[in-house]
Amino acid sequence: MGTTYKLAFAMALALPLAGCFDSPETAEETSSTAAGKSSQIRVAMMQPPRTGLSPLSDDAFKLSRWSTAETLVNLSPESEALPMLATAWEQVEPLVWHFTIREGVSFHNGAPLTAKDVVNSLQAAIDAAPKPRILDGIDLEVRALGDYQVEVKTQFVDPLLPSRLSSPQLAILAPSAYQEDGRVVPISAGTGPFELLEINGTTSAKLERNDNYWGEKAKIETILAEYVPDGFARAAALKTGTADVVEAVPVAQIATIDPALLTEVAMPRTNTLYLNSQSGVFDDIKMRKTAAAAIDREQIVNTVYEGHADIAEGLLGPALAWAAPIRPERPQLTEGLKANGESIVIGTFTDRAELPEVAALLKQQLEAVGFAVELDIREYAQIENDALAGKFDAFILSRATVLDSGDPVAYMMSDFSCAGSFNIGQYCSEQVDQALKHADLQPLGAPRNQAIIAAEQAILNDYAAIPMLHERVIQGETSRVSNVVRDPSERRLINQFTEIN
Repeated sequence: MGTTYKLAFAMALALPLAGCFDSPETAEETSSTAAGKSSQIRVAMMQPPRTGLSPLSDDAFKLSRWSTAETLVNLSPESEALPMLATAWEQVEPLVWHFTIREGVSFHNGAPLTAKDVVNSLQAAIDAAPKPRILDGIDLEVRALGDYQVEVKTQFVDPLLPSRLSSPQLAILAPSAYQEDGRVVPISAGTGPFELLEINGTTSAKLERNDNYWGEKAKIETILAEYVPDGFARAAALKTGTADVVEAVPVAQIATIDPALLTEVAMPRTNTLYLNSQSGVFDDIKMRKTAAAAIDREQIVNTVYEGHADIAEGLLGPALAWAAPIRPERPQLTEGLKANGESIVIGTFTDRAELPEVAALLKQQLEAVGFAVELDIREYAQIENDALAGKFDAFILSRATVLDSGDPVAYMMSDFSCAGSFNIGQYCSEQVDQALKHADLQPLGAPRNQAIIAAEQAILNDYAAIPMLHERVIQGETSRVSNVVRDPSERRLINQFTEIN
């Protein structure tokens, strides 16, 4: 996509964007806000929902970022398990845990939260097809022990269980959310400081303050969230003030925006080229090695990200500070690896503005060693199913590596185990499966970290995927707002402490 076309496209999208959000506040509304009677925050979200905001999918992270759905356990910035809807937990036997449920909590529809509701939500996740990725390879049994205690049984000694239960995909919702046809509709079904009132398809969502929240009441009244997949349009919304908070401002737009409106957050997120090991080309490890040798990571970081990213040495980046010191040095690939005109199709998506540019540069690099490359670039919502079905020879994905539990094993199982629910590369290795299972059995700390790196090396030695760079996400905030959450784990954005200045 040429520069002129991109600018014209961005301008075309930016014009209707102003109509998506409410116009900047009128004098009457500003006066009302100043008097403490009303306040609204406008958020430009990067991706539209894919399953109607079902918590059993990645849409759960929107519910979490809007502080409407809550989990049993919270996760600190240091990945420490903290109380949320559960006030305490105990491992009473090697395979049995008891969780004490917080009393005095009501769902947004007014119904009280009990152990029975917790069991209902967790069982829905356990029975889901596909399962939430935090449950890949995990079988749990749950039952209520009285009104405010839940028992969870695992099939192996699982030191990570409390952290697993912090995954937004295991949010606890009212029974009214679970439909007979299997859908989960979270309207007025959460327990958080904001109540989800409207789901307007892939256009927007609206939330209002929950005045009966069990914790501290939110400082703002309304969240209006609009889905703006085009990054240039999101940047335009920030510059014009039609959005107060903007997810993932494109690097290419940084120079055009007041630096005071931007915050750069180092993310546990890796931009990776997944190679389809079942395709007619990359089922050959020699071809996978040829592709890996062709990729110039430094050129991608400097050209596309203008230096606002870190060159990847593995799947896990600098946000996991323990990984690099224990990672062994990898051998250099043999020079002179060449393809012989093999045709490959690489897919990626437009929602992250840099990815189409990464794809264009990768196309040049791979063609330079003899591949014939075709690109297929769409919005993520339109391309995900094809990617998961293995319809591409390779796929470029910006992937959070500790999104669910603060621990990368869940991500690695989801993406690289034979039964993984997000195995875009159609990859299956008994050695890798055993390495991941071993890692998941290790206690938290050094033994687990060493086992994780061993599993990472097994994946990289097979060239199942080629990590290219670790991202730093740039979040936009106007001067109108304060206390917006800047969360590397992408779980929080607006909470009860966010306010209008």
